[in-house]
Amino acid sequence: MKYDVVIIGSGLGGLICARQLARSGRSVVMLERQHQPGGCLQSYRRGELEFDTGLHYVGGLAEGQPLHDAFETLGLLRLPWQRLDADGFDRVTIGRQTFPLAEGFDRFAETLGGFFPQERRALERFVRLLRHLPPMQECCQQNAYDYLTSLFRDPLLINVLSAAAMRIELRRESLPLFSFAHALSSYVQSSWRLVGSGNLIVNSLVSDIKAAGGDICCDTEVKRLELKDGMIVAACCSGDRVFEGSLFISDVHPQLTFGWIRDPGVLKGLFRRRIGALENTFGMFTVSLVLKPGVLPYFNHNKYVYRKPNVWTFHEDVGGVGGVMVSARVPEDGTPYVRQIDLLTPMPWFLWQHWSDTTVGQRGHLYVQQKERLADECILLAEWVIPGLSEMVEKRYTSSPLTWRDYSLSPCGSAFGVRKNCHAPLLTILSPKTPIPNLFLTGQSLVLHGLEGVTKTALSTIEAVNSEIVKL
Repeated sequence: MKYDVVIIGSGLGGLICARQLARSGRSVVMLERQHQPGGCLQSYRRGELEFDTGLHYVGGLAEGQPLHDAFETLGLLRLPWQRLDADGFDRVTIGRQTFPLAEGFDRFAETLGGFFPQERRALERFVRLLRHLPPMQECCQQNAYDYLTSLFRDPLLINVLSAAAMRIELRRESLPLFSFAHALSSYVQSSWRLVGSGNLIVNSLVSDIKAAGGDICCDTEVKRLELKDGMIVAACCSGDRVFEGSLFISDVHPQLTFGWIRDPGVLKGLFRRRIGALENTFGMFTVSLVLKPGVLPYFNHNKYVYRKPNVWTFHEDVGGVGGVMVSARVPEDGTPYVRQIDLLTPMPWFLWQHWSDTTVGQRGHLYVQQKERLADECILLAEWVIPGLSEMVEKRYTSSPLTWRDYSLSPCGSAFGVRKNCHAPLLTILSPKTPIPNLFLTGQSLVLHGLEGVTKTALSTIEAVNSEIVKL
């Protein structure tokens, strides 16, 4: 069978593209190398509990806010969302002092102004930027760190404003202001957790895809894209399976996507070198904790904890984990106590490179020892804001950038895809369109990271695909 659209990868971007195109009447198939769809949105099960991989909270779901209309269109507002605390959806602890990040632009500035009265005017200017985000063309070449240091005089305030940006990779020398501002703005408007796992999003989109006649093929790994007359005609997969199509969308990292095209001369050498030279963001080390019943009341916010006021460079510290995000799972059993907590911290690839040629379960005791040591350090740092946490733990599970790489095929276990560079925006901000007329890209490596970025990018990909369909 030949499909109108073949979608490779079933992360959020691929799922949105598949849903919308199938519901518009296109014949769609989605190919996924894993046993189930969802990419980094899906959850994994240990015993009776589900654990999330990439989803912990989302911003801007209220009416009139950035994600509301898109999620309404996608049928995702019907899911059980819980709004985080308005007086502090994030609580930032730096050197034992805690600062709440309050919901709403004015309240956000007013609350932080109480801690930093000399910076009130600067905070008002900052929230004007968040409220009226400039177009990408205006601030993608502006350095986020340079902007903050030119606006604020107090280094501690800069660290507080940046602390929750563990949702993206903070890179002092190159992070665009565009990326930084978008990563914060929607969360200030409103922040939400799912009551349940990320599989709720996956299952909702999958159900809609199937109801619209779309096909989803799991355990189907793409090995090569076959071309004819400069156009892709088929995805050749494991098990000698071949899927023919008129248009193709890849929700897989661009370096892998273009690696499937082996025909010489189809892509210019300059383009291949450009894609091959793209740098990738850090991976994430995660400690998923199962707590003993009834020992810790649920907290309806996220906690960001840093040893020192070095939020932009803490990952360079030696001698222990320097920063951690603490996220609680909403209790689903009706009790006021949290049972599951995730601890996350960015991890440079060089810490894991020794095991880069290994596979899951075959990495040896030194790898296990490193994970256990880092897990202990994450828990100790989290105890700054949850005293006695280590005594509350019943079980714990860890994942490293290697885990992420093996699961998603993201180079170096990158958690956020391609690293954006304000000094080279045309090279690092990618378009859904590619040099091959019927091949399109989607996902977080294109323009913006995170759930909002991927959602908006997927909708842009759909527009580009529909334009090409009209031409055909």
